[in-house]
Amino acid sequence: MLSAKEQLEIIKRGAAEVIIEADLLKKLERSISTGKPLRIKAGFDPTAPDIHVGHTVLLNKMRQFQELGHEVTFLIGDFTGMIGDPTGKSETRKHLTKEEVAENAKTYQAQIFKVLDPVKTKIAFNSEWMSTMTAEGMIQLAARQTVARMLEREDFKKRYQSELPISIHEFLYPLIQGYDSVMMKSDVELGGTDQKFNLLVGRELQKEYGQEPQCIIMMPLLEGLDGVNKMSKSLGNYIGINEPAKEIFGKVMSVSDDLMYRYYELVSAASLNDLQKIKDDIKSGALHPMEAKKRLAAEMADRFCAAGEGCKARDEFEKVFSKKDLPDDIPVVEVAWEGETMKLVKVMALAGVAKSNSDAKRLIQQGGVEVDQKPVKDVDAAFSADIPFILRVGKKRFVKVVQKK
Repeated sequence: MLSAKEQLEIIKRGAAEVIIEADLLKKLERSISTGKPLRIKAGFDPTAPDIHVGHTVLLNKMRQFQELGHEVTFLIGDFTGMIGDPTGKSETRKHLTKEEVAENAKTYQAQIFKVLDPVKTKIAFNSEWMSTMTAEGMIQLAARQTVARMLEREDFKKRYQSELPISIHEFLYPLIQGYDSVMMKSDVELGGTDQKFNLLVGRELQKEYGQEPQCIIMMPLLEGLDGVNKMSKSLGNYIGINEPAKEIFGKVMSVSDDLMYRYYELVSAASLNDLQKIKDDIKSGALHPMEAKKRLAAEMADRFCAAGEGCKARDEFEKVFSKKDLPDDIPVVEVAWEGETMKLVKVMALAGVAKSNSDAKRLIQQGGVEVDQKPVKDVDAAFSADIPFILRVGKKRFVKVVQKK
């Protein structure tokens, strides 16, 4: 068994902040001496059906706790999900129905075991205790926090100063998240850096209820493919863990070298020593950043799809992008030709690889279009209806265009 200090070093990997580190070390030492594992909690509101790689930063940390022998609970906030976390929001979030939350919760359970050990994972729903709380109980809970304390939250403060509405039920969200920690008697709660206020409320409420306050481990918000904004499906800069292996591989290969190190630290299962060796080898020239990125991309494809899928995705990527060969599974698109020949811009629009003729023209002007592996530079280029051809748009989009009979 690893010592408390050795466990702490693993736990701190990639963490943005630990509150309070000395207390966590004591908890780990006590866990070793008593043989009783720590209770680890991380809550996820099922407000959307899909989990992306950004979510796995917390899941990876939960997996580390599992491997260290601690008790990990994946808390599905089916009750809080109907409120909507106001964190970072400039307006009240859309209210989700019980049915929407329940449906999303099902998909969460199916996806999390791509990272977590299903045998060692407990799943809980905060509706188990919140749906039975009486009005009297809710009033007593609300009495443990003040409006002034709530307005210390940056998002609430900004909305209040801007005279934007703040609904009373939004004040309840951090209280309920904190009360979850009381009901679960959690020793450690994990969350993103944007959750600090809510996580601290959990500590405060545990003290109010006579419990030892939980330690907090805050993980950074993973940047998306653009390297600027946090990974988000709405921003289109995400890697979905349910995507095909070749999509995951290709998206990882598109990130910058600096962001690659970040993904290695927060998403990869590589040890700290392995990561340091990768950095040293790249610095010395013994390892090319492209090769390091391919290894990371293959690891992620294997983890989120199936063992061996990363190798297949790598072969396909190298075939298309390094050797300039064509992929094996090019979709066929039938186009209704108008006349014996038709301008490529119109073909692209009809084939669905461009939004419009003008969009197709822009893509050609940017040098992102090839026909039968030859670049097209003429926006007025036209092609015959009776000769099928391979159309490539951008780096990854291939279609075989044939005449619709």
